[in-house]
This record gives sequence, structure tokens and C-alpha cells, in this order.
Amino acid sequence: MASRSNQGIQRVLGKLEASVNSGNYYEAHQMYRTLYFRYLAKKKYTDLLELLYNGAILLLQRDQHASGADLGILFVDVLNRSETQEPGIYFEKITNLFSIMKPGTPERESFLHNALRWSLKHTNCKWGHPDLHKMIAQVFWQEKNYTMARQHFVYSDDGAGCAAMLVELHQQRGYSNEVDLFIAQVVLQYLCLHNASTAQEAFDSYTSQHPKINSEPPYLLPLLNFLFFLLKTIQLSSLAGFTVLCEQYQLSLNRDPSYRTYLDKIAQLFFDVPAPRPRRQGLFGSILQSLFNGLEDDESDAEEQTSRQASSNASTSHAIQELD
Repeated sequence: MASRSNQGIQRVLGKLEASVNSGNYYEAHQMYRTLYFRYLAKKKYTDLLELLYNGAILLLQRDQHASGADLGILFVDVLNRSETQEPGIYFEKITNLFSIMKPGTPERESFLHNALRWSLKHTNCKWGHPDLHKMIAQVFWQEKNYTMARQHFVYSDDGAGCAAMLVELHQQRGYSNEVDLFIAQVVLQYLCLHNASTAQEAFDSYTSQHPKINSEPPYLLPLLNFLFFLLKTIQLSSLAGFTVLCEQYQLSLNRDPSYRTYLDKIAQLFFDVPAPRPRRQGLFGSILQSLFNGLEDDESDAEEQTSRQASSNASTSHAIQELD
């Protein structure tokens, strides 16, 4: 029975080769799908992965993008079934297939979505494996699709690569007064993903590589100084320093309303500040309340404690008025 099954596979392989040689790619695609089901039934995952990968490359290189992408999607399906323990090898294959798929096609998007979902099996990151994100970001960068490259870099651990891309992006498409904005959002987003080390790497690389930033701290641009000190306060776990820092740089932080949202999240992740209550107090009110509450716990004198509580309420009220 097994021999008869193998003979059937060999016949299909023969027809497949003939279809490819004659340029009948539609028929070749159907032969690949037939082999997919036959190999799958026999759980010959290694052979099937090689067959689908080579078939996808062959069709994609001959401008059969829908058919090639379809085999790529089946390739990822087999990865899910095979429970492979060496994802790095397949990250390279996935990236190679993705790089030759036609940009903007639905099949390409489906392929990438499925590949990232498969990569979840090999990482604790809920948004996909950082190494695969890094490699996909490099493909988008080569295509000059900076928006998607930046998105995938943020989910990677490649702060230096992200910084190099941002430098290029700013020089080609940014305004001169936005040199600090390009790195600020990325650093804050890395921090919101609880990835302080990559945020630091991105900041250091960007400030050292960008030709318009030709100085070391203190920088001429206030927002860069804010980021520099923000990363330091996170290293020191200093809530008091974080609070003062946010107060001192309010003018710079007002340049982008999204910074407030990012900083709320950063305060929660790195300084255990409770989430701000809707419509009542924003970032600074929440931080000040948490800070002063901590100070109150260390006071044994009742009168002194009452005095500090009054000071806390006044400061919080002042912060809320400023935000309003």
C-alpha cells in the first residue's frame, strides 16, 4: 500500500515537472496542491516544506504571484502542523518568500499575518517573534515603505536598525524642525512595550548618527534632553525624577498630544502608577497623588501628615488646572 502511494506521488511529481517545463503554471500550481494533501496525509513534513518553499519561489519568480503566495501560505500551515523547534531557519525562508511577493497584494498580507501568528509559538511576545519582525522590517525598508518598516521595527529588538531607518526617513521626507519628533515617538512606543533596552539603543544610535544632531547631552533640542533624562529615570526607577521631568518639559510634550497617553502607560509600567481616572485627573495628577501618598506613609506625626496631604491636594489641583 505504501509503495503504491509512493508511486502515486512520483507520478504527480513527474506531471509537475512537465507542467513547469511547458510553462503551464496553472496546472503546476494544482499539482503542488495535490502533493500538499498527499504529503500531509503521510506526515512527511520535512519533504513537504521543501516542496512548497521551492514551488513558491519558482512560481513567484515567474510572476505567478497569487499561486506562489498560495503555496507560501500552505508552507506556513505546514510549519504550524510540524511543530518545528528551529524557527530561525524558517524565519529566513519566510522573509525570502515575502521579499519576492508582490507588494500590496492581499495574499502577501495573509502570508505575513499567518507567519507572525506561527512565530508566537517561539516567543513570549504577544505580537510575534522580534527576530521575524526585524527581518520583515528590513524588507519594507528596502522597498522604501517606511511606515510599515517602522511598525515592524518597533516590535523588534533592533533599535540600531530602527534608528538608521529613521535617520534616512527624516533626511528624505522630514522637515528640519522635526528631527527630534522622529525619534521621540519611537522611544516612547518602545517603552510602552516595556522594552527599555531597545528604546535606549534606538535613542543612542539616532542621536549619534543623525548629521543634524552633532552634540552630546545636553542637546540643543529640549525634547531630546527629555528623552535622555526619561531613560535615566527609568534605569533608576525614580518616580520623583519622572514627575519633575514631566513637569519641566510640559512645553515640549505639548507638541504631540499622543505623548501624554504614552507617558501614562510608561508611568504604569515602570513606576507602578495607577491608571488615571477618566475625566478626573491626567498623568501629572495621578503621579503627584501617588508620590505624595508614598511620602505620607513615612510620616508618623499626625499634624505633619495633615500638612503634607494638603500640599498634595493643592499640587494635584494645580496640575489639573494646567492640563485643562
